[in-house]
Amino acid sequence: MSDQAPTDAKPRRRFTLTVEWVLVGILILVGAVMAQLSPEFLTLSNLLDMTRFIVEIGLLALPMTLIIITKGIDLSVGSNIALSAIIFGFAWHAGVPLVLAAVIGIATGTLAGLVNGWTVAYLGVPPLVTTLATFGAFRGIALGLSGGRGVSGFPDWFYVLGQGDIGPVPVQLLVFIVAAIAFGVLLHVLGYGKRVYAIGLNERAAKFSGVRVRSLLLRLYALSGFMAGLAAIIYVSRVGTAKGNAATGYELEAITAVVLGGTSIAGGVGTITGTILGLAIIISLRFGMILGGVSANVRSLVLGLALIVAVLAYGLLTRKRT
Repeated sequence: MSDQAPTDAKPRRRFTLTVEWVLVGILILVGAVMAQLSPEFLTLSNLLDMTRFIVEIGLLALPMTLIIITKGIDLSVGSNIALSAIIFGFAWHAGVPLVLAAVIGIATGTLAGLVNGWTVAYLGVPPLVTTLATFGAFRGIALGLSGGRGVSGFPDWFYVLGQGDIGPVPVQLLVFIVAAIAFGVLLHVLGYGKRVYAIGLNERAAKFSGVRVRSLLLRLYALSGFMAGLAAIIYVSRVGTAKGNAATGYELEAITAVVLGGTSIAGGVGTITGTILGLAIIISLRFGMILGGVSANVRSLVLGLALIVAVLAYGLLTRKRT
């Protein structure tokens, strides 16, 4: 009788610990702790309701993932939401049909993103410097145009986008799911994603490989602006007012979600799944602690510690692989 293993024996699959699995573990731990703080936390109605307040940040985080993979950053997205919201509100107030006004608002965000992309890709200004400048410029324009006043009184049907449900599911959550799938395909299935990773790993080598780096970066920042414009429409629908101080601090929360999700600021590493898990951890921590009556200062401290722990865990994983 032969001692050889049968040729049709299937190799055993080894479980590989990845950043995503670390984040899943953190998310489960967070959920268990938050459930102890408040028994309402794990109810379906509460979990679905929490998503209403994170969708706009999630829409910003999706293109931010791709931008950070290329070693870039976009600090202007929160200000871009405010600018797009004000232009949308003023267009509607001036008598433009609401759907067309929404298109104008989204086009404003896209144009602002093109300004960022052109400055980074064709003028060679570092992304941090470019978007820090437009962060102040877009917010200043929005506040200047609004004069401290907001635009409200939109038709009732418009509020369905930010406040309505399809069955038990918030409408804006469905928008985010569609966007997340689209970005997942873009980054992980199509050739566009391979070029994004190539730029992050070695921009010069990507150029020699035939990647049109400047064109790709221009389109990537324009896409970030488009998503900011879309988030602006959802934001106005949710809060009921277009205002110049909208989305303050959103850029920091979007970046936190991306980095918490394992995307490396050194470039070349990151996934949409990680970003979504990072968002889930942030929303669970924030609203779980709110339900538990935890103060704002403690909430900020815990979110910061969670980010540090995730980054350290990611560092350990990458060190073991090498």
